[in-house]
Amino acid sequence: MNAVMYELHKAPLTAKFGVIVILMYILVALFAPVLAPFGESEIVGYEYEPWSSVNWLGTDSLGRDMATRMIYGARNTICIALVTTIIAFVVGSAAGFFAAILQGWVDQLLSRAVDVVISIPTLIFALLLLTIFGASVASLIGVIALIYATFVYRIARAVAMGIVVMDYVEAAQIRGEGLWWIMRKEILPNAAPPLVAEFGLRFCFVFLTISGLSFLGLGIQPPAADWGSMVRENASLITFGDLTPLIPAAAIGLLTVSINFIVDWMLHKASGLKT
Repeated sequence: MNAVMYELHKAPLTAKFGVIVILMYILVALFAPVLAPFGESEIVGYEYEPWSSVNWLGTDSLGRDMATRMIYGARNTICIALVTTIIAFVVGSAAGFFAAILQGWVDQLLSRAVDVVISIPTLIFALLLLTIFGASVASLIGVIALIYATFVYRIARAVAMGIVVMDYVEAAQIRGEGLWWIMRKEILPNAAPPLVAEFGLRFCFVFLTISGLSFLGLGIQPPAADWGSMVRENASLITFGDLTPLIPAAAIGLLTVSINFIVDWMLHKASGLKT
């Protein structure tokens, strides 16, 4: 704990800002039922009521409290994006390590399959698959995780290719260590720094993709609160000079920028460069 605090103390202001923002988002997501003044889908007034002491950010197109929807939107959007990113990293990293260790036809088969998926624009491919399999939460997580696992695969394979040729990996193979042992004990610890940084960047892409799909109507489905769908549902207010629809958009942007600040700091530390 002291080591973490020491590193944060040395971190640049941008990284400290990012950590504070992310901690705030996590707290809001964890304690959403406690912080929210109303129920997630509870209708508390007429549609598009202005900001007031009761409805801090007014009401939406159905008369639901916007502040409540923002709080629950943090839980839904962030948790689904986090689960999706974790699955993408587990699948993509394992496949990348396998390809680097086994090489030969296994490497060629996996790499060519990944090239095919990556060649299709991400949003179009996601829209196509969600149209086929439906827009449930399980389908959303599975489709986005599959798509982004291909990007993780390329990073993991590239990093692992530089590790499998090292003497300690060859020594482990000569000792007769199994494939999983080599992956866990030799490759993963040495590949962790770039993969951790990539995790932050990939989370941003997953988060933005889910928000974009929700804006288009194929992401997190009503009545669940989601920042992307909240922008779509209340976009007509901008015509009347009401900036309420920009609040969920700003929340999406703030989280993305904060994560990038931390990732930049982590990459700088991993590079060994001095400020």
